Amino acid sequence: MCYALTAAGLVVALLTAVRRRYVQATRWTAVALLPAGAYLAGLVPTLRRIGHALADWATALVLDPRVWTGLGLLALSLVLFAAARIASRRRTGRPSAGAPSRAVDARAAGTGAPAAVGRPVPAPGAEPAPKPASKPSARAGGDDLGDFSEIEEILRKRGI
Repeated sequence: MCYALTAAGLVVALLTAVRRRYVQATRWTAVALLPAGAYLAGLVPTLRRIGHALADWATALVLDPRVWTGLGLLALSLVLFAAARIASRRRTGRPSAGAPSRAVDARAAGTGAPAAVGRPVPAPGAEPAPKPASKPSARAGGDDLGDFSEIEEILRKRGI
């Protein structure tokens, strides 16, 4: 059975490669090799036991209140971990992992304001460079739909 699944998957991978979809063909080949690899490694009986254990657990989930209590305790544990993490970050004043550190940027600039990435840092007593004048609206009648000068200015500041 495992070899038949592997052969069928390899045929699909070959047909996908003929259509010049090489990334998809590689994925199909990887998935197709799993059944034969599991059989040769002796994992099929283990996977069968895992499947039976999951099926038994799922049937017990519906009928056994102990399982629901256990799931409730696991959920409560996750909520407590998240609350502790949020509380510790709030107390220490650290930013989240994905947010940039404004304190490091401010120290790099020597001022209280964050430094811009990719731009030279001005001296602490220097005056900021004058901003370029924005262009007038492209449309007549003062319609703001055609005015992209603000967007152009932002993109120019970012170097895009």
